[in-house]
Amino acid sequence: MADATTAEKAWSQAAKKAGEQYLHRRITIDPVTRLEGHGKIEVFLDDAGEVDRAYFQVPELRGFEKFVQGRPVEEMPQITSRICGVCPTAHHMAATKALDAVYHVEPPEAAKKIRELLYSTFMVEDHTLHFYYLGGPDFVVGPDAAPSQRNILGVIQAVGIENAKKVISMRRRLRELIALVGGKPVHPVFGLPGGVAKRFTPDMQKQFQEAAEDAVAFAAFTLKVFDDLVLSKREYLELITSADYTHRTYYMGLVDDENHVNFYDGNIRIVTPDGQEWKKFPGTDYAEVIAEHVEPWSYAKFCYLKSLGWNGFADGNDTSIYSVAPLARLNASDGMATPLAQEQYRRFFTTLGGKPVHHTLANHWARLVELLYAAERMRELAHDDRLLAPEYRLLPTALPTEGVGVVEAPRGTLIHHYHTDEHGIVLRANLIVATQNNSARIALSVDKAAKGLIHGDDVPEAVLNKIEMAFRAYDPCNACATHAFPGETGLGVRVHDGKGNVIAELRRDHNGQVTKNRSVRR
Repeated sequence: MADATTAEKAWSQAAKKAGEQYLHRRITIDPVTRLEGHGKIEVFLDDAGEVDRAYFQVPELRGFEKFVQGRPVEEMPQITSRICGVCPTAHHMAATKALDAVYHVEPPEAAKKIRELLYSTFMVEDHTLHFYYLGGPDFVVGPDAAPSQRNILGVIQAVGIENAKKVISMRRRLRELIALVGGKPVHPVFGLPGGVAKRFTPDMQKQFQEAAEDAVAFAAFTLKVFDDLVLSKREYLELITSADYTHRTYYMGLVDDENHVNFYDGNIRIVTPDGQEWKKFPGTDYAEVIAEHVEPWSYAKFCYLKSLGWNGFADGNDTSIYSVAPLARLNASDGMATPLAQEQYRRFFTTLGGKPVHHTLANHWARLVELLYAAERMRELAHDDRLLAPEYRLLPTALPTEGVGVVEAPRGTLIHHYHTDEHGIVLRANLIVATQNNSARIALSVDKAAKGLIHGDDVPEAVLNKIEMAFRAYDPCNACATHAFPGETGLGVRVHDGKGNVIAELRRDHNGQVTKNRSVRR
């Protein structure tokens, strides 16, 4: 299993190659908090108490690519939405778009509008969740605050009860709208190859119009909270722009024909560390651009730019690492497609020194720019009467083959790719999820933050939290991001007697080799 022992072994081997003596001195953050999924951080120190290497480990496994084999492909929007309870709508939408391609069918215009409206609603709700509940407390409450305060309760104290009610009320209304169209607030059931499951009605349109107006006002309110509680404080701006949280990498995101940020459709655009367009391509070509690297200490694969080769966990002009998520989407685009968000986009880059911005913690601000864009886009779509057209699904007639579906999940670019037989049975499936795209940069971020912040064995809890902030800014979903990379899963089983003594142990490593140990204690 990919555990701390494996990480220690990998680190020891690296130190041995460098001719250094490895010392068993480490700091463990387990579990890491305020993220989706599970993870921990192992920090290894040298003789002087300086950080030699810090690992961000993901010990859980996602096996969806394997157990969907043999299932009817039309089940994929429902099956894959169970990967994550926080962003099921993203998986549902990517899977639905992949089904369009598998069955060679183009949805009617009304269906596309309905899908994007629902998806914009979801993006408003999810970005709200991250800012107020997950990442935002580090700034709204403060990175040095007590752990008991760095949560939604501390945020409520900071913004006041009445404003906290706005947050809770807005999320509830948005989730009710998702259920109204999608069937469920958590695991939607409306996406079908060639369209959606039901027609949009005037009553639905009215509810979305009213909620969208409130969502735009709520996004503006949230940006004001960020202004008052974060941007107004010099120490926070210094933290955001500090070298400990800065990496020069490539950036990737979906853009429309004007190179504006788009969550539902478009081409994938990648820019260099200098902000120049490096490549723009349809999602169907992803395998020609993206490759995956594996390490023995994590189940997460590390994506990189294929033509550049794997150059390790390093940033700079020679890196092959890229990033997705809000900061990357803003860097990879030429602007926002709605007026209020475009104003905030310009302010974002002006304040932080121009494009591209390489400061990881700036993801929090970029996320709020996107929150405003999603609310504005929701309002635009809610007033589009083409939603009400009677044709909301085109039934497929072609034999199913292969398809790719791409959307921008809240956490970045999400790719679903299915191969089927002529009966629509899944033969192979590949999912490149947002956190997987980000995993190399996350590993780099945690290592760099640890090296910049830890000096000696006595490490305050606030410093450990600042190391967690290095990954929390990405809003990672480790439940989405992980695979069994060699095809076998490491597994350990221990048998205890009635007194708690280990009497037998069975282990299978990543290569499938089984070892047994029996040590009966009398």
